[in-house]
Amino acid sequence: MAEFRVESLSNGAVEVWTIDGEAKRNAISRAMRADLEALVAGAAGRKALRAVVITGAGDKAFCAGADLKERQGMSEEEVRTFLQDLRRTLRALELSPKVFIAAINGAAFGGGTELALACDLRVAAPHAELALTETRLAIIPGGGGTQRLPRLCGMAVAKDLILTGRRVGAEEALRLGLVNRVAPTADAVAAAVAMAEEVAAGGPVALSAAKAAIQEGLELPLDEALELEYRKYQATIPTKDRLEGLAAFREKRKPVYTGE
Repeated sequence: MAEFRVESLSNGAVEVWTIDGEAKRNAISRAMRADLEALVAGAAGRKALRAVVITGAGDKAFCAGADLKERQGMSEEEVRTFLQDLRRTLRALELSPKVFIAAINGAAFGGGTELALACDLRVAAPHAELALTETRLAIIPGGGGTQRLPRLCGMAVAKDLILTGRRVGAEEALRLGLVNRVAPTADAVAAAVAMAEEVAAGGPVALSAAKAAIQEGLELPLDEALELEYRKYQATIPTKDRLEGLAAFREKRKPVYTGE
């Protein structure tokens, strides 16, 4: 994909997708969004792939949000279409059977924070900053920020960050629950890849089922959510991987999962 560099690691179980737009701070253009959507769609059916790290080129910005130069040339209808397309793409990340980890290697503003929020997990470099700055531009977050942030961090935190538009550093983001981990060094990608390899050690069917149970169950009443969990668990029972996990535990060795 022209807007991304893709690197395969761990025998194809982990990939790193790097937004290749350092000169424009890895902003979300129409081309970048379309390429991301295509990558996500392609990843879904690849059995060997278990986890994807998304990051930005360079060390200044993960993703500085929408490409405002491109946005200035859009009509009102084109802006509406762009927002609908972005919403669909970020939703595809959430619903994908693969696990996505944002390696926030610098500034993540506006749509950049929304991209990180749509990922399953987030690792920030110590120098990273996150913000939903849209109200300062007389608009609101349009890529799901007003909905994902309160679900992740609570209403009070969401109103604080969205209504003020203020920036938070990595350590505050960790305290707020906005990121899962702060990398021990400036290399957020290395820390995110290590996390992805932790994820990839699990059974592929189980990883997909667990992600779906969490994602879908969040919006359900508890009894319905528990029934959902039961159905997702049942999907793992007839798999060869479940038997392999039991055998590996018994034999005190590392399991070899195939996704079957």
